[in-house]
Amino acid sequence: MKLYEHESSEIFSRFGIRMPERILVATADEAVLAAEKIGLPVVVKAQVLAGGRGLAGGVKAAATPGEVFAVATALLGSKIRDSIVRDVMVARKIAYRNELYLGITIDGYSGRPTIMASTRGGMNIEEVARQTPGEISSLQIDVERGLFAFQARKLLKTAGFPTRQIEDCAGTLLRLYQVFQAYEALAAEINPLVVCNNEELMALDAKLEIDDSSLFRLGRQLPKNHDRDESCLEKVGREIGVTYVELDGDIGIISSGAGLGMATMDIIGQRLQPANFLETGGAITEDLLYKTMTLIMKKKGIRAIFINLYGGINPIHEGAKGIVRYIKEHDVKIPLVAKALGNHQEETWEILRSGGVHVVTEAATETAVEKLIELLQ
Repeated sequence: MKLYEHESSEIFSRFGIRMPERILVATADEAVLAAEKIGLPVVVKAQVLAGGRGLAGGVKAAATPGEVFAVATALLGSKIRDSIVRDVMVARKIAYRNELYLGITIDGYSGRPTIMASTRGGMNIEEVARQTPGEISSLQIDVERGLFAFQARKLLKTAGFPTRQIEDCAGTLLRLYQVFQAYEALAAEINPLVVCNNEELMALDAKLEIDDSSLFRLGRQLPKNHDRDESCLEKVGREIGVTYVELDGDIGIISSGAGLGMATMDIIGQRLQPANFLETGGAITEDLLYKTMTLIMKKKGIRAIFINLYGGINPIHEGAKGIVRYIKEHDVKIPLVAKALGNHQEETWEILRSGGVHVVTEAATETAVEKLIELLQ
């Protein structure tokens, strides 16, 4: 479950992370009152769960009441990355000298919390990781021992953080890790963490994503209204029983496991743009894969679909029936490439081929991706 920025900010503040004064509002008139209470200039920030909000025009500064009203009016009711803006957060505008980055996520290979720190705060950290990975320092944490202050200081020093701020930044990092633990998070992020003109640290943004499996344990710690404003497609995915995350690309992906799905995304992402992450889990049926195809095809601009299934206990031949049924009923014309191995694999191949799916029988996903690229060209 992803939290809105105003919800994450409230939690971060409770753990002692310094955040700008802020007020959540639902109308332009309320935004003006909030700005006057906080003190101009302010920043008006659309509250959506989609990434890339700033680049999409969802964060704007305002220096006068008239500007606040105009910005809030433009944002409220608009769409940012296909998410409707129902609220905006008015926050004090902070003058600063440096932008830093602190984040914690779960490493997909080891399953351990991994801390990332960079002096490239304010940037798209995924782009930094791809283009200049050396500018991000990371540290995996032993969950039984936790994060120690000396580890935090050493990581930040390695990352090139300003010497005068290392002690203070380390304290902020330790508090961020406390949030990560307390909320059983999948990701906790401050981007940017800024060094203000008075040398004080301030977190100008807050991101927190909680593991859905822990929601029943957290109970009252969650926001009162924790029904998420997911994208329509993510909501449909949850309703039919698959994990779906919408991305910006045009290559639909269906995988039978989270690790397999992430690896598939990485390989496709080297040369093409994934449209989504999707994993079915271990309960594949004909009906589930039919609904999954329906979900994938709902996204506009899909150029091709890549299917990566592994049948340990999963009856992938049943899933193949659902895929082919959808293809025939809806006369799908875009290229479909599948790699399906394991339980009933030969039967699965024949079923998929009967629907016009290009089946790659080799084990390497790279080979199947090459076939997809060939078809697209």
